[in-house]
Amino acid sequence: MKIVILDSETTGNSEKDRICQLAYLVTTPQLEIEEYYNHLVKPPVEIGFEAMAIHHITPEMVEKAPPLRFTQGFKRLKELNHRNNILVLHNASYDLEMLKREGFNSHFRLIDTFRVMKHLYPEGRYGLQYNRYKLGLYRFEEELKKKLGIEIKAHDALGDVLVLYLLLKYLMETHSLSLEEMIELTQKPIIYDRFYFGKHKFKEIKEVLIEDPEYIESLLEDPTLSPDIRVSILHHQAQLSQKPIYRFSSGKYRGMTPEDVGEFDPDYLWWALHNLAGLSKGFRSRIREIWEEKKRKKWESENSLRGRVAQ
Repeated sequence: MKIVILDSETTGNSEKDRICQLAYLVTTPQLEIEEYYNHLVKPPVEIGFEAMAIHHITPEMVEKAPPLRFTQGFKRLKELNHRNNILVLHNASYDLEMLKREGFNSHFRLIDTFRVMKHLYPEGRYGLQYNRYKLGLYRFEEELKKKLGIEIKAHDALGDVLVLYLLLKYLMETHSLSLEEMIELTQKPIIYDRFYFGKHKFKEIKEVLIEDPEYIESLLEDPTLSPDIRVSILHHQAQLSQKPIYRFSSGKYRGMTPEDVGEFDPDYLWWALHNLAGLSKGFRSRIREIWEEKKRKKWESENSLRGRVAQ
């Protein structure tokens, strides 16, 4: 079994961008380094200025470089690409997508140290360079430099690979994790307690579930929603002890709940159900539930009155 620890630099972050540098180490399961590859490659699209500002790879540096598919490293990567081996990435989805654009579909088992760290440090920060210093990984760089005869630089693919190697070693040793356990953590859903995006950024998910259920419904209907966020929402939803609060966002009872409106104008609920556009499925279900309950109570009251009159 071989471990491949990989990173890439790219021309940018859009759907058209491609790899302009690929680097990786090949190690034993004991993390003994056996091979390393580092290639600047000529991408089929221009390198963006924002990307240059990060990795400092200019068009002149790759002008005479071969396309990625012709490099020794890419050919060796394809040889290593099977289920007996493990691929280690930091924030794997990005690099896997970039490799896919180069015609490479991974068959490796995967360790994503970004996801592993999210499980181990729920309230932490997960950037590779941040943890290079926070975890003291930089203290071991000199030994690697001498061993391989290379320099470690921030945002250079090979430099980041070496930091990633030290991070993998740190996580395994500090937390007594095996490679198989890290693979399992990579696959395991991450349960978030808060949103870290959108209009409810930094709010607790359970709070938003109650206060803005229509926002939750729109998220769950989005096919591009992160699987971790979807699982987190469903996890907190199953534990709710309070019903979500729906409020009319338009009409004469704007800002009021259907429960409140039902107390003095239940007929409006029926009107809203058939005339107000943009109501979510959950909101419609709540309105229908309240209206039918009011209708049932009204029917029971009328029947009771008829019974008393008949007596």
